[in-house]
Amino acid sequence: MSITLIHPAPDSGWADQRLDGVLKHALAGREVRVVRRAEELDGLQSQRLILALALGDAGVNLEYMRMLARLRKAPGLLQSCTGGLIVDGAGELYTKSAAAEGALAMNQAGCALVGRPLVEGTGSLANFAVQAKNLGTGLMGAYRHAAAELADHVEGFAFPRKEKPEVLVLHASSHHTSNTMDLWSQVREKLEGRCAIREIGLRNGTLSDCSGCPYTMCLHFGEQGGCFYGGVMQDEVYPAVRTADALVLLCPNYNDALSANLSAFINRLTALFRQTRFYHKAVFAIVVSGYSGGDVVARQVIAAMNMNKSFYLPQHFALIETANNPGQALALPGIQNRLERFGRNILDTLCL
Repeated sequence: MSITLIHPAPDSGWADQRLDGVLKHALAGREVRVVRRAEELDGLQSQRLILALALGDAGVNLEYMRMLARLRKAPGLLQSCTGGLIVDGAGELYTKSAAAEGALAMNQAGCALVGRPLVEGTGSLANFAVQAKNLGTGLMGAYRHAAAELADHVEGFAFPRKEKPEVLVLHASSHHTSNTMDLWSQVREKLEGRCAIREIGLRNGTLSDCSGCPYTMCLHFGEQGGCFYGGVMQDEVYPAVRTADALVLLCPNYNDALSANLSAFINRLTALFRQTRFYHKAVFAIVVSGYSGGDVVARQVIAAMNMNKSFYLPQHFALIETANNPGQALALPGIQNRLERFGRNILDTLCL
């Protein structure tokens, strides 16, 4: 199996020097097709991809901007691809935000992302301090090791399908007034009979946020399958996450951010994450904004659940809609076709 390297040419040659060395090490011995210009983004369907992005000192790459425009205009440009990202920066900022933006564009163009798909090199490489210590190497050695591991993961990963997968749905919405819940109810009808579905509501103070226990304490309770603060997270959510093959997050846009209860769920998931990784569990989302900003919330889900917590991100993982008044979402033009595609995508991802 080969890898297609989408490697937009930087604005200044010096910006690419470190990344070039990392890529030569990570991809050594592989058959690699290299795409450097936006107009070369053709014929990439069903490929294994790595987007390797060198950011200049301002955190910008103009050729990447042209590629981003092509990805956003062509929903099938990367259809049935599986990918990851390596983002190299000259400073301490912009690597993660650029990665989340690129990940959403790739995903909407049809590319699935492996769990923990991002290798980022900040200017100082200080973000590799822990990995370097664990590996007994320097910061650059840890960077190269992470890039090579990502290449192996992208090249070889296949998401497991099941006869009747288990789907866990998490929400903090009212069934009576929520456009997000209206959309989910329609999607649920398309999954019933093929999937075992469980819904858990995280409302009305039932979920306390993470209080930032020391690492060793969090690790201890995670190894016991729990959390120091217990509650619904330990009693219901952790067991459901362990057995689930996929999570569906229902995400109304609150002030251009995930709701407080969903954010608390992600934070509290850390204790379970210390015990196990979630590479073989998928995450989907239904995002509804009253006015705008659905892409902002979708990027937050990618950053938290896929890049940080290691959930697999299927192609077209999110249904992103804009609706304000109760009932408006189900009256949107073309919504039934989009709901049908979203439900079918979940089934195609999870079911044999």
